[in-house]
Amino acid sequence: MQNKYILASISVFLVGFVSMAQSNTPPPPLPPPPPGLPIDGGIIALFVVALIYGIYKAYKLSAKQMA
Repeated sequence: MQNKYILASISVFLVGFVSMAQSNTPPPPLPPPPPGLPIDGGIIALFVVALIYGIYKAYKLSAKQMA
């Protein structure tokens, strides 16, 4: 019975020792943050282009239906 306790104690000690002996590699560096560009930089130009395109398509559709 005494041998079991000694064997268990030695094995617990060795497992702890082996786990502490493993090398710990540092994590990879984080990627750089994205550039600080505004989200709404060209929203007015996009709205104007969409409005002109919508007027063009509506005109083309009405001209096609009249012909």
